[in-house]
Amino acid sequence: MREIRLLRSMSGVWKRSYGRPTKAPPDERGGNRHGRPNTTAPHPDSTLLVYVDDATSRLMHLKFVETESTFDYFQATREYLEAHGKPVAFYSDKHGVFRVNSAGAVQGDGMTQFGRSLHALNIDILCANTPQAKGRVERANKTLQDRLVKELRLQGINTIAAGNELLPGFLADYNARFGKEPRNPKNLHRALTAGDDLADVFAWREERTVSSNLTLQYDKVVFLLEPNEITRELRRKRVTVIDYPDGRLAIRYRGLDLPYTTFDKLRQVSQATIVENKHLGAVLSHIRDKQIERAEARSQSAPRRQGQIGHMFKVG
Repeated sequence: MREIRLLRSMSGVWKRSYGRPTKAPPDERGGNRHGRPNTTAPHPDSTLLVYVDDATSRLMHLKFVETESTFDYFQATREYLEAHGKPVAFYSDKHGVFRVNSAGAVQGDGMTQFGRSLHALNIDILCANTPQAKGRVERANKTLQDRLVKELRLQGINTIAAGNELLPGFLADYNARFGKEPRNPKNLHRALTAGDDLADVFAWREERTVSSNLTLQYDKVVFLLEPNEITRELRRKRVTVIDYPDGRLAIRYRGLDLPYTTFDKLRQVSQATIVENKHLGAVLSHIRDKQIERAEARSQSAPRRQGQIGHMFKVG
């Protein structure tokens, strides 16, 4: 079968994927974080997400990102599946994106948001436990870091966007040099079907209970459902909040997206608002000062917003 390994270097220097040698070549994914003292990386703290077919040593997909967030993994994995189809499994390390690492966790189904997305596509995720598995990752990381960093330096690349433009050519050259023939040439990636809605699958999902006032809270934002024949029947019922990588947010009940308005408890009064409202300027200024003093943050259980664009959950 074909598996994807989602393995990450222990040093935290990049992220990459490796495939596990099985009857059909598997793929893996992982990452590396670039520190900059002696190298020219696209960004001082950029991370490279990498998918590697371990059976052939071929790179399958590369992507520079700013962080290692779930949203970054959502987007990179979606790109991989659109290009190659669905593997049987991903093989990963024990990073928090891939598995629940809290020793005291007693609630939920034991799946991370990323694991839930793979499960919806009938893709398994396996976590590496052996030193041998980690050793394979370290050796591959070393080779890729050395060659790619040199190429970035030669091209004078110092932005993530420019780095990503370089990657397809680097990937093709790397595979021509180091790719091997698999023992079993059959490719067991499964084609995507019309029912595989990747935009919907690769989104952060949480359930909430609708209050008697038709409100619910998510990441310290209050959502007020617009009253209609459907929402009036949802008091004390569970709905699903769907938080997309592109910043969209849906509240869904039995397949139906519900209309809503929002009130952000952390949104600060802007200086522009103070200037525009001369009569309330002093009051608004006082409110803004108090908001800054409190320096409230978003919910710790909500997703990290790095890697997500255009979202409503900014503070300040």
